[in-house]
Amino acid sequence: MSGPNDDTRERLRLDKWLWAARFFKTRTLAADAIDAGRIQLNEARAKPSREVRIGDRLDIQTGEVRYTVIVQALSGKRGPAEVARTLYEETPESMAAREAAREQRRLQPEPSVGLHGRPTKTQRREIDRLRARIRGE
Repeated sequence: MSGPNDDTRERLRLDKWLWAARFFKTRTLAADAIDAGRIQLNEARAKPSREVRIGDRLDIQTGEVRYTVIVQALSGKRGPAEVARTLYEETPESMAAREAAREQRRLQPEPSVGLHGRPTKTQRREIDRLRARIRGE
C-alpha cells in the first residue's frame, strides 16, 4: 500500500524536488529562486507548486552557475549527495559550459590584487575627483 509520502509517485512539487536534489539548502530558497525566474521548467517560467515529472528539462541558475538537467527520478526526501545526483542527469552542453565558465574565472586575475590597505591622501583625492566627474559636478 502506497501512502502520500511514497517516493514512487509520478509527480512532485518543483520546489520540493530542487531541495531534494540539493540545488538549494531549503525549500524556501528554492521557491524564491523560482519566483525570481532563475528556474525554468521545459523552457518556461514556473511556480513553486508546479509539478515536475520524469523527463522534464530544468534550467537552473544558482549564483553564477547555470545547470541544464533532465529529471531522472523523483524524491520528496533530501538524502545524501550521492543519492541526490541520481535524481537528474546534466546535459553535456551544460557540463561543457560550466567547465568553460569555471576555467575563465580561474584565469581572471584576483580583483583585489592591486589593493594594499587604505588609499593614500593622493589616491583619495583622485577617487573624489573621479566620483565628482561621474556625478557631473
